Amino acid sequence: MDDHRVPRDARVPEQRRPASAAAPRFGVLGPVRAWRGDEPLPTGSPQQRALLAALLLREGRTATAAELIDALWGEEPPQQALAAVRTYASRLRKVLDAGVLVSESGGYAIRGLPDGALDLARAHRLAAEAEKARAAGEPGRAREALNRALELWDGETLAGVPGPYAQAQRVRLEEWRLGLLESRLDLDLEQGCHAEAVSELTALTAAHPLRERLRELLMLALYRSGRQGEALAVYADTRRLLAEELGVDPRPDLRELQERILRADPALSEAAPAADPGVLRVRPAQLPATVPDFTGRSALVKELGEVLAAASGDEGSVMAVSALAGIGGVGKTTLAVHVAHQARSAFPDGQLYVDLQGAGQRSAEPETVLGAFLRALGTADSAIPDSLQERAALYRSLLDGRRVLVLLDNAKDAAQVRPLLPGTAGCAALVTSRVRMLDLAGAHLVDLDVMSPDEALALFTRIVGEERVASEREAALDVVAACGFLPLAIRIAASRLAARRTWTVSVLAEKLADERRRLDELQAGDLAVKATFELGYGQLEPAQARAFRLLGLADGPDVSLAAAAAVLDLPLPDTEDLLESLVDTSLLESAAPGRYRFHDLVRLYARACAERDEWPPTERESALSRLLDFYLATAAGVFALERPGDRLVDHLEPTRHPGLAFTDRQRALDWLYAEANCLLSCARQALTGGRLRRGVDLLWAAKDLSESGANSKQYESAALAARDAAAAAGDRRAEGRARTALTNVHLVAGRYDDAEDEACRAVALAGSVGDLIPLYWASNDRGIIALIQGRNEDAEGHLLSAIEGSRADGNLPLEASALCNLSRVHLALGRTSQAIALAQQGIDLYDRLGLTLRLANARYALGLALTEAGRTADALTELTGALEMFRTDRQRLWEGTTHFRIAQAHFAGRQPAKAAQHAEQALAIGCIGGDRMRANVLTALGRSLDALGQADRARACWREALALYEQVGAAEADGVRGLLAPAPVV
Repeated sequence: MDDHRVPRDARVPEQRRPASAAAPRFGVLGPVRAWRGDEPLPTGSPQQRALLAALLLREGRTATAAELIDALWGEEPPQQALAAVRTYASRLRKVLDAGVLVSESGGYAIRGLPDGALDLARAHRLAAEAEKARAAGEPGRAREALNRALELWDGETLAGVPGPYAQAQRVRLEEWRLGLLESRLDLDLEQGCHAEAVSELTALTAAHPLRERLRELLMLALYRSGRQGEALAVYADTRRLLAEELGVDPRPDLRELQERILRADPALSEAAPAADPGVLRVRPAQLPATVPDFTGRSALVKELGEVLAAASGDEGSVMAVSALAGIGGVGKTTLAVHVAHQARSAFPDGQLYVDLQGAGQRSAEPETVLGAFLRALGTADSAIPDSLQERAALYRSLLDGRRVLVLLDNAKDAAQVRPLLPGTAGCAALVTSRVRMLDLAGAHLVDLDVMSPDEALALFTRIVGEERVASEREAALDVVAACGFLPLAIRIAASRLAARRTWTVSVLAEKLADERRRLDELQAGDLAVKATFELGYGQLEPAQARAFRLLGLADGPDVSLAAAAAVLDLPLPDTEDLLESLVDTSLLESAAPGRYRFHDLVRLYARACAERDEWPPTERESALSRLLDFYLATAAGVFALERPGDRLVDHLEPTRHPGLAFTDRQRALDWLYAEANCLLSCARQALTGGRLRRGVDLLWAAKDLSESGANSKQYESAALAARDAAAAAGDRRAEGRARTALTNVHLVAGRYDDAEDEACRAVALAGSVGDLIPLYWASNDRGIIALIQGRNEDAEGHLLSAIEGSRADGNLPLEASALCNLSRVHLALGRTSQAIALAQQGIDLYDRLGLTLRLANARYALGLALTEAGRTADALTELTGALEMFRTDRQRLWEGTTHFRIAQAHFAGRQPAKAAQHAEQALAIGCIGGDRMRANVLTALGRSLDALGQADRARACWREALALYEQVGAAEADGVRGLLAPAPVV
């Protein structure tokens, strides 16, 4: 063999790419750029980039030298233009892979790029995908594809690229981008995201004032957001602008939309043929009668009907089994019987039915049921075998070749069901049970839930009568809600009312309003909700029964696995096993992974069982005490993680049961907001007996919930209940702390007189019992209130007291908060440099402590001071940083407030379009300070719109702001009246 032979896979170096080298990628939707992998490639001078862009935009077609010269220089090329083009091409060829830039017929082309190598090509593909998805009725997928396409733009298309060709392509691609953006915004509105779209559309109409489609979308978004006046003002602005700039009227679509808004157009808001029975034969027809007033469940009726139809069809190759599971009274039998009757024609050889009595003490034996089925199928008693296995085999043999539907009602478990299944194609089985038959191989499992409110009301109306319900619709809704939308409970309640002509619906609603007697009221004749629950409870093992009773005591909408473990005083694995076993019996529902909930009526029954069966009785109080300890200990840990160095946690009531421990802030916040409703319910439930102080302290430890926006109302309700309970119990310490919590609630809502009253009372109560921490907390709050009300000297005094008190207690975070608030007082007094210095002191303290959430407040305060000092760029840096922190920490109302301050800074920096965009976001999100702050935002938005030439829309904002100012009695109303006053005639 010749040792010098060239290997078969050898290549000339410039034709060979290492296996590890990535193909080049290019971008034109922004600056013209190239990469290999993540590494940027040099694209040379502006003219060289212009050549590259011209070739990329031809998508593989050859450009002659003359065309390239014209693209780069137009009608006045330099003398050495051809040589320059060749030089640029040579340089690019050295940067790119061999074979990418090719010479052809005196010109050049870029060839052989893999799919997706050019951002423009990816954008075209995504736009086509969006169009296809929208045509297929998938707006969500279309919207996602358009968003992905629009994300490919990175600033101005072909940014910095010279030449007439680049300019023409820039205009073309910008027009296409705006078209895609309009399509995506149209989908936003189609999917109900109108409030979010207003902000973006406001900025876009400011940037493209003559683009009527954007104006049309903005009008529609404003109208659907309840802002009809502003929507009409946009039309007025558009008509005036078009007349002044172009001398034309708005296009017909825009005029038609205005007319539809004026008249409040509601539109702006928005079976297989029977099988041939063939040869007649004797067949069973055992289905019970269906109820004449069957209501709702249309989706499930269709789903189950399709499964049965597939089993009975000629192509069916597997016997179908559908297993319906749910709590007693949810309508499993009613639904199954209804579906079975609808499917009768598909099973011409008969229908078998049996009540397996699985919820009772003595369920039916499979061999007994098989004996009955065999007789129904024509088998003589003498021919029926004795053993279960032989009966099952004969049963399946008789059904072979037949089309029979078997309804197995009220099954105990899968073991009871298996011998009763036909097992051959053409037959089907419907099974109902309180347990989920996960171990029934091949079954189509259906978890039957309660009715929807509309279905529940329809069922109630069909039984009671339209006339009686129509006049008391609200009371009827109260009745079906008290029934927990459970069909059995609704049927019982409606039957009682129908039998008592002297009762009104309101009388029944009042009777059901008493939770302690509700289950007793829900019985009529041999029907009783409590009795059907008793059957399930009676089959529980002792540990299951204890878990069922104790978990029912908690008031929250659901319970997490960790909280349930605290209630039961068990390890997590044991708790999970118990809860999952209760889910399988349908006495408990799995709300989400690791979360569980009771149906409302089942919870009432569980509590009744706890009062009747739990021994010793003190275990009920102990279980709730463990739950409260769990929430308080965990919330205190989250508070400490959020605010290192804050002394609040050292002043809370001690707990005996440990909570969860977090090291990651985001996981801690995830827990707090996921548990918000349950935590606040626990705090309210604790306001009696020996748990009162811990309940109040739980509210204090979870104070972030009062400012979140999502949980503010629930927090306020719990704080009011805590204040009243503490006052009734004569516990001055607890009352002082509850009033301190309420002060913050009123501050967030903009109720400053109420906040001042609660703070004064909190100080008096805390002082009388020597409770240190509410004293300086309330002083800080009183400083904020006085500042907002313009009482600057009072504000300064309160905040100095807060600083002194927090320093005495070693509470550095509270000291930093008071310093930032004092900064705003100095700002109001015209001491701008002192304001900046104080805010910076607060930032330094927070930085030292590692407090990100409170650092956001400090950067917010510094941003205000810098805005007032005229340092707009620095102010925007601080406010934008604060905004990101508030967003990360899920303080939605603070996020909205910061958008408002950013809008003010942009307006001060003479950028009204950006100011309007941030003001719109503040309106969409909401702000700290309630209606008064909303009026402030509307006033600022109006100023920005006025500066953009949208005078009519600006006046609409000011009119709404004036109404809000007048409603709360704010002095700012006079200033807005001045804005609305007609300009003097010169």
